[in-house]
Amino acid sequence: MSKLPNAHKFIDLSDYGRPVARVIANSLKNTSFTPVHVTITFIVSGLLGIYCILYGHYWGAAFFLILKSILDAADGELARVKETPSYTGRYLDSVADILLNAAIFLTLWHISEVNIFIAILAFIGLQLQGTLYNYYYVILRNKFDGDTTSRIFETKIPLALPGEKQSHVTILYKLYKLLYGNFDNAIYALDTNAGTGRVFPKWLMTSISTFGLGFQLLIIAIMLVTGLKEFILPFFLAYTGMVFVFVAIRKLVY
Repeated sequence: MSKLPNAHKFIDLSDYGRPVARVIANSLKNTSFTPVHVTITFIVSGLLGIYCILYGHYWGAAFFLILKSILDAADGELARVKETPSYTGRYLDSVADILLNAAIFLTLWHISEVNIFIAILAFIGLQLQGTLYNYYYVILRNKFDGDTTSRIFETKIPLALPGEKQSHVTILYKLYKLLYGNFDNAIYALDTNAGTGRVFPKWLMTSISTFGLGFQLLIIAIMLVTGLKEFILPFFLAYTGMVFVFVAIRKLVY
């Protein structure tokens, strides 16, 4: 099933890889490949992108970072077409994303002249951006009976779904809370009542989708191949200011 009903879909600028992801998922529908297998492939693609950044192969880095975004969408698509939602896949996906993001930003710091403190703050900003986008998106998905594997608030260990082990869910949930808990708490504190307000307009969600990981990786890819590697980390640090702008718009208007 789709993440949102057709009436409430918006143009998601971070989801440019979805058409290719659907092709991949449909090609794997009747195979033994699982969504977790696809998640592992996007981890490999991300690591190859990091290797290319480290050794100056920026076109290769752009390719693997964008491929990672496509595969990141394909694991969820495969879960939908096989009708096998799982918390294991949901948490593994998120844990892999944040660890790869940290490795990418550490590598960008290594190849640039940027101060380590700017790099750390840029990474924190990147995660806050993505958390705000996911927070609003999950609220929409829960309101309109879309994909509900992701929850607005991760407050307790969920019960394993058919086909997955509770031990796997428990371990990955604890890792998720360790890595994302502070970001989730910070965004919730900024906009506590988002889930009870009016429906977010499509234009606002499209704007906030620039915080989606797919779009973030696309920006990194473009800046690498255009010789702007020194500006990547400062850009993400500065763009974090838009978190407060979008929250203010949501509160004041909607």
